Amino acid sequence: MPIKVIIIIAFLFIIYNLAMALFHLVKRKENDMEASRKTAKALTWRIGLSLALFLLIILAYALGLIEPKGIGARMQQIRHMQQIQSP
Repeated sequence: MPIKVIIIIAFLFIIYNLAMALFHLVKRKENDMEASRKTAKALTWRIGLSLALFLLIILAYALGLIEPKGIGARMQQIRHMQQIQSP
């Protein structure tokens, strides 16, 4: 459960940085280097956080802290059960 909270918080930080980049992009006036720098910084943070979140999800899956759920996971379970039951 704590890993899911960490993932949700990371998503929120990613969305926050994306919103800040949009804000500075829209607010920017012509030849405003400070707003351009803030936009680039926010987008850089978003990319870094997205990469970190991706690696965290892969690591959590590899360690068994999270497991896939949904149609594809159920289909794999059914296929696995059928292989076990057939001789």
